[in-house]
Amino acid sequence: MSGFVEKPKAVEVPGLTHLHTGKVRDLYRDQDGRLVMVASDRMSAYDWVLPTEIPDKGRILTKLSLWWFDRLTDLVPHHVLSTDLPAGAPADWAGRTLICRSLDMVPVECVARGYLTGSGLAEYEQTRTVCGLALPEGLTDGSELPSPIFTPATKAEVGEHDENVSYEEVARRAGAETAAMLRQTTLAVYSRARAIARDRGIILADTKFEFGFADSGELVLADEVLTPDSSRFWPAEDYEPGRAQPSFDKQFVRNWLSSPASGWDRTGDVPPPELPTEIVERTHAKYAEAYERLTGQKWS
Repeated sequence: MSGFVEKPKAVEVPGLTHLHTGKVRDLYRDQDGRLVMVASDRMSAYDWVLPTEIPDKGRILTKLSLWWFDRLTDLVPHHVLSTDLPAGAPADWAGRTLICRSLDMVPVECVARGYLTGSGLAEYEQTRTVCGLALPEGLTDGSELPSPIFTPATKAEVGEHDENVSYEEVARRAGAETAAMLRQTTLAVYSRARAIARDRGIILADTKFEFGFADSGELVLADEVLTPDSSRFWPAEDYEPGRAQPSFDKQFVRNWLSSPASGWDRTGDVPPPELPTEIVERTHAKYAEAYERLTGQKWS
């Protein structure tokens, strides 16, 4: 069992129709048919949406995504139309709300990996492959790959695992032309972002993108992009293959939940407990530091 410890009730706003409550974002449609995405401060780990929020998280993710979208538009258009607050929306939505194009979403998580870790490492240790792609012998946790690879996954419902799939499976589901376009665009965006991050002392180990098609047939970058929720960011100065890397993400949360201090069994059916204040503060600080190091702007 997994999912929400307690699913939040959707905020009702005149003129907006609530469509979906996800792990982090709430999705609405306005009267003009546009999507309204609201990034919450919710935190997920081990397929659970936790009972404790991380202050400012939704605003950090939103502002960082906008910063990245601006640096990628020559490679692929994005879905953001406006950051204006919809009429009647609560004041708390300010800074965490995006009005976006409605797209025909591709049901694939487009993952790019430049380093071996996470589920890719687990598969490699069993088969010497990741998503069916053969890799050299001798790689270890944190190893840089010979070149970045496209390792797609199916998008899971809240409480379920995303499942790695082969490129051939993507081609079967979405068509060969779309699969080729997804792979090419994913690797181009990853390579651009990796170079930008590296210039700022951060290794972009892997990341995932979501794409959709506009009515014109144009492929569009959607959802969030290149945040600590969708990417592994490692401080370059601490990089050392052969071990787990320190990272700018929810690792403090994962570590605490899996420690004896939490008293929680992640393999059982009991929901995870509230996070201690120290873990909340350290996680917030890591998200803010990632924003500041990447953008060069002070988070406040």
